[in-house]
Amino acid sequence: RTLHMVLSGIRDMSAMDTPPEERLPIKTFVSEYSDDTIREAILRELERGGQVFFLHNRVRTIERKAAELQELVPEASFLIGHGQMPENELEDVMVSFANQGADVLVCTTIIESGLDLPNVNTLIIDRSDRFGLSQLYQLRGRVGRGEHRGYAYLLVPRDQRITEAAEQRIQAILEAGELGSGIRIAMRDLEIRGAGNLLGAAQSGQIHAVGLDLYGQLLQEAVQELLAAQGSEGPEGTEVKAPVVRELPRVELPITASIPEDYIDHLPTRMALYQRLTRVQDRKQVPDLREELRDRFGPLPEAMENLLLLVDLRALGSSLGIESIVQSRESITLSFRDSVGSARVPLQRALGPSVNVGNQQMHLSWRGLGDQWFARLTRTLERLQVFQERLREVAVPS
Repeated sequence: RTLHMVLSGIRDMSAMDTPPEERLPIKTFVSEYSDDTIREAILRELERGGQVFFLHNRVRTIERKAAELQELVPEASFLIGHGQMPENELEDVMVSFANQGADVLVCTTIIESGLDLPNVNTLIIDRSDRFGLSQLYQLRGRVGRGEHRGYAYLLVPRDQRITEAAEQRIQAILEAGELGSGIRIAMRDLEIRGAGNLLGAAQSGQIHAVGLDLYGQLLQEAVQELLAAQGSEGPEGTEVKAPVVRELPRVELPITASIPEDYIDHLPTRMALYQRLTRVQDRKQVPDLREELRDRFGPLPEAMENLLLLVDLRALGSSLGIESIVQSRESITLSFRDSVGSARVPLQRALGPSVNVGNQQMHLSWRGLGDQWFARLTRTLERLQVFQERLREVAVPS
């Protein structure tokens, strides 16, 4: 939610991209639950004098799990730590483990934040499919905090399907293996779970129902309405005016428009660009954006060029008071926010017979548009713009 507030302009953000000196990326592995894998991971860490976190997030069965591990790896010593232990007992366990009084700590997610034990450089997470993406990222950060490389083993159940969302989370944590991946993890989490209710406690909101693009637009409009309603006086009586934001039209046209992953593979950059494009309200910005993209990322693929064409069309439609541009089976329908009124007849004459002008809608016959339908649609809007400018000139008294 906080990240989406940043992308929507509600909050500011600063990012720490520089890791501590001598810090190495943590190697992450995903495996079905295997006694051989667990034993090998623990013994490998013991051979270099390190310690291990084994995360089993079920207090009811944690002692049984510790006994199983002790039988599996008799060469190692074990301690148990979880949040339901008496405070003094838990403190004794953590102090003993920090002083290397045991090789393996079988624990719950109490280790998720606040622990800095440079000698613990292997983490084994049982049932990693049950954890959230940001939680997995925080847990992985508990190892590799010194000059030695850390290893994280994400175990999933054997012979049992995990959910699609869990697969996406685990894949995301694998892909974000380099240092300073927090912003990338947050972006991916935003894509998987949604932005949540920004003013409430719920972690899943309406973003899934309307899509990120429309949700961002609705949020932006709501923010502008709140700014306008806060009054017109700022500090020391200075006048503060809310920025003028025109409502962008809803566009539903049969055209593939997106930012391909193979064109911009960096997810935060791709998401930020989407947000930037949703805020374009002036057609004059589009050529500059196109040139900037060519300069930064190379020649534009067709889907990217189509997206810029849609951005240009939305900006033009917004300036003309158009509420929606929707393609149906037989026509493209343009709906106006306000009634055309007495200008209907002269507008029909100005646009020609290929356009059917109604009181609050305008129809372009789909059959007559041909392969160049998008260019013809844009030219129709430009002619409408010329008509409106001439109408305003006539209305202004000399």
